[in-house]
Amino acid sequence: MVGLVKYLRRALDDLLDKVFPDVPAIAIEGAKAVGKTETARRRVQRVLELDDPHTLAALRADTDALLGVDEAVLIDEWQHYPPVWDRVRRAVDRRRDLAVLLTGSATPRPGTTSHSGAGRIASLVMRPMSLTERGVAPGGIDVAKLLAREATIEGHSPLRLPDYAEEICASGLPGLRGIRPAALGLQLDSYLARIVDRDLPEEGVLVRRPQALIAWLTAYAAATSTPASYTAILGAATAGETDKPSRAATQTYRDLLARIWVLDPVPGWTTSLAPLARLKIGPKHQLLDPALAARLLDVTPEKLLSGAPGSGEILGQLFESLVTLCVRARATATGLRTSHLRTRNGDHEIDLIVENTAGRVVAIEVKLARDPDDADVRHLHWLGDRIGGRLVDKVVVTTGEYAYRRDDGVAVIPLGLLA
Repeated sequence: MVGLVKYLRRALDDLLDKVFPDVPAIAIEGAKAVGKTETARRRVQRVLELDDPHTLAALRADTDALLGVDEAVLIDEWQHYPPVWDRVRRAVDRRRDLAVLLTGSATPRPGTTSHSGAGRIASLVMRPMSLTERGVAPGGIDVAKLLAREATIEGHSPLRLPDYAEEICASGLPGLRGIRPAALGLQLDSYLARIVDRDLPEEGVLVRRPQALIAWLTAYAAATSTPASYTAILGAATAGETDKPSRAATQTYRDLLARIWVLDPVPGWTTSLAPLARLKIGPKHQLLDPALAARLLDVTPEKLLSGAPGSGEILGQLFESLVTLCVRARATATGLRTSHLRTRNGDHEIDLIVENTAGRVVAIEVKLARDPDDADVRHLHWLGDRIGGRLVDKVVVTTGEYAYRRDDGVAVIPLGLLA
């Protein structure tokens, strides 16, 4: 007999504990297999699975009857019937005691809803699991507490560089945790194949050249944690080819892949409070899971740690991707915005900017080194000189063992201790 799989509590659970069902309708969005449905199921008495044709037919026939009951309801994969969004919105207008969760693996198609749902349906994003959600890291230093000046910078992380390399490749998708490497590789390949064979066709697009799309995704993976131009990514994907896809075709793929959360870029930082001149607002590229990038690039923990030409650079990029995933998990659950900073000429850049609604900022640099030197923190000090007290804390996330403050005030935090 197969035992029950233990539920791994998510950062988003903390927020849902506080707001549901006081907020009567919440949409949990994110890529397939990140755990949206399992998290939502634990909070409702009834589930409507819209990928089931019988349930879908019943919902089409009488949505109001299915919603007009005194129990919490989950509408799973709601994008299979986009009109349900407006029907939930109208139901919220009629009944403030409603308790509805919607989960979906794609943002709404343009034109499929007549109203945004603003003020009626709250939207939350779930991503693959952070290290603390996976249960492999102790955490303890909360980015939200850094912004509130309530964090104590101390502690010891049990994780070392080989552990981070393992977790980069191990995936934060809940259903893939704990399986052996050969099976994991096969599952990641299947996930990528489903994007081409099923997910994009469900969005109304037939991929006529699957290998060209996979080549583009591979080039995108090679640009992980960089602001490389899309022209450069296309060139890398089609090097040596004369029959290259058009820019319009690749733009369509990009938009669709972002809509189903396969691409999850970090936006450039913009600020209306004492704005900085010459900021570049283009995105820094991230796939939904560092493990997918590693699989596309055919790297393993052993290759990342091999010291072979280029391995250190890729390890640095994928480690930053893992840090970004961990920071975003907590930031989303605490209502914080995550972005990156880069000036137009590239003379100043900061890997992650975490900002609250009051405009206060924590600036984060990511370094593979165990102990950062003065050169590693100069951009943090530059930003402090520009925005003053709005910069609440300066942080370097490392692969080291100990959390501590440098003499210049910069917090050095191992990723394993960052919640």
